Amino acid sequence: MKDLSLVIPLLNEEESLPELYNWILRVIQKQEYSYEILFIDDGSTDNSWNIIQKLAEKDENIKGVKFRRNYGKSAALNTAFKQTNGFVVITMDADLQDSPDEIPSLYNMVREYGFDLVSGWKKKRYDPIMKTIPSKFFNWVTRKISDIDLHDFNCGLKAYNYEVVKNLEVYGEMHRYIPLLAKSEGFGNITEKVVSHQSRKYGNTKFGLDRFINGFLDLISLAFVRRFGKKPMHFFGLIGTLMFFVGFLCAFWLGLDKLLIHTSGRLITERPEFYIALTSMIIGSQLFLAGFLGELVSKNSVERNSYQIKEKIGL
Repeated sequence: MKDLSLVIPLLNEEESLPELYNWILRVIQKQEYSYEILFIDDGSTDNSWNIIQKLAEKDENIKGVKFRRNYGKSAALNTAFKQTNGFVVITMDADLQDSPDEIPSLYNMVREYGFDLVSGWKKKRYDPIMKTIPSKFFNWVTRKISDIDLHDFNCGLKAYNYEVVKNLEVYGEMHRYIPLLAKSEGFGNITEKVVSHQSRKYGNTKFGLDRFINGFLDLISLAFVRRFGKKPMHFFGLIGTLMFFVGFLCAFWLGLDKLLIHTSGRLITERPEFYIALTSMIIGSQLFLAGFLGELVSKNSVERNSYQIKEKIGL
């Protein structure tokens, strides 16, 4: 195996690629690492892939994958993680905003100090305020939900132990929450390191404001799946049972009230409380059935009893 695998997802970064490669090479040669560099071209429409091919002709340690169309950063990382062959895997963006000078310290934190994952923290950023303020908010929310004390979950500069990337499945737009995915798989030795942030030198950012909406929805989805993915009845069944029980008690009380107290009053069906109780019972029944169907799906999943085993003795 190599000492180091560098994973670089990219989209239309033809100007920065030669400069990035030369910078990385200077750092790696100084440290005398055995290495591989994986460029994942996420459907670029410029000259990025031709540049990667030319770099690969000069350096046999360069590997590349080009998607037919743009699938997103999560797809690029997931594809790269399957191909890596280094004891330490470091990801970085291709736009020169991540500094390759951080590679040795990140490498040592994984290899020498035994961290599963080291996430970069761009404490001083050169992004516009419309990007930094929402980012701080979502990082705060993610910290509270995940109980992982990181300041910058979405930093592209991260270092991983080899076992971590081989047990991760990064899908959708979950690259923002890789530390949560790693923790869910049992890799809890996670820390962060303050890293330098460069202002963008070439081109424009590939991310719009819609990433904050998608990021919030992904966070809710991940938090739910992490807690109830293998036991959906514990969520839907509990809420459904409570709603049905409350609705049933209200309907029962309305019936007693009509029969014993206000016998000559208006009909039950003329009272709004009746429809509220009826709606509560219907929604409660639907939620219970959703939990039941979820359990059936989970029971037939091939990963229902798939667990992360750290070590074995005598087996």
